[in-house]
Amino acid sequence: MSAFVPGLELCRAYYHDVLRPLLDDGPHPVPHSAALIGPGSEVLGFDTARSADHDWGPRAIVFVPAGRAEEIRDRVWKRLPAEYGGFPTAFGSDLHPVRPGVTVTEFTPWARDLLGFDPRDPIGVDDWLGVPWQRLAEFTGGDVFHDGLDELCPARRRLRWYPDDVWRYVLACQWTRIAQEESFPGRAGEVGDDLGSVLATGRIARDLMRLTLLMRRRYPPYTKWLGSAFNRLSGSAELGDALTGALRETTWQGREHHLSTAYRRVAALHNRLNLTEPVEPGTRPYHDRPFQVIGGHRFARALMDAVTDPALARLDLVGTVDQVADNTDALTHPRRARNLAAAAR
Repeated sequence: MSAFVPGLELCRAYYHDVLRPLLDDGPHPVPHSAALIGPGSEVLGFDTARSADHDWGPRAIVFVPAGRAEEIRDRVWKRLPAEYGGFPTAFGSDLHPVRPGVTVTEFTPWARDLLGFDPRDPIGVDDWLGVPWQRLAEFTGGDVFHDGLDELCPARRRLRWYPDDVWRYVLACQWTRIAQEESFPGRAGEVGDDLGSVLATGRIARDLMRLTLLMRRRYPPYTKWLGSAFNRLSGSAELGDALTGALRETTWQGREHHLSTAYRRVAALHNRLNLTEPVEPGTRPYHDRPFQVIGGHRFARALMDAVTDPALARLDLVGTVDQVADNTDALTHPRRARNLAAAAR
């Protein structure tokens, strides 16, 4: 086995050295688009040598005109080399049989299977709120090697980030999640439930990390890569230190101290976005109780006051499917994810 090469780099070279010549060969070159997008740690740039133990290797998704996928797939698969760059070109896992890493498909069914809708069509509120963040990251991440059909790059641009009012609504829902539990670390600790206090702190830390990514116009990936994505944000070190400190503390008062530092930093970031009128960024007591909180509802209210789209303004602050549930079998199935998000609203 060759030394590790980042998957995106390997696949880009594989397309240009092997796949493009195969598709262009003959009197009638195949019109196509090709990319490395969709599931896979290499799409998000998080792959390491460990990733090569399953479902990893020289691969690409090749989009072709309607009605030609099977014909072109057979043509390409029959002519693939056994290896490229020292890596096998067919691979699998315990869950997936060994097969060539090249997927040949039409765009519409592939997109609907990943996202639940075709992003070349008008994108509505139900689409934005019903597609998981991980899927949006997978579709807009990776790289397009060639867009001869002139459909992939425009579709990716349309999903690069939320429209402003959808963004405000999603942020408001994330602040609401924090508001609903921000007193729990202190209250659990006060009654001697240290484990419960740590658990509540962890939940808030996760929500703050996701909120920060959303503020920085990044779709938060699923749990395995959430910390990696957060740590790649420029200027996130001090916030990360505060969250780490909160989780390492042995008293609820210590956790509250570090969370308060994190709250103030995230609140300051909110104000720099200019999505709302400025919101006072300091912490405050939780009603008459001795717990310091940020008052997440204040930020949620300010964001919703700035929403002008009536379809969003009338929604309860429930949010996207990721803000409703974290069940893997729901979030990896487009129909379930859309139905779940719609039912919660």
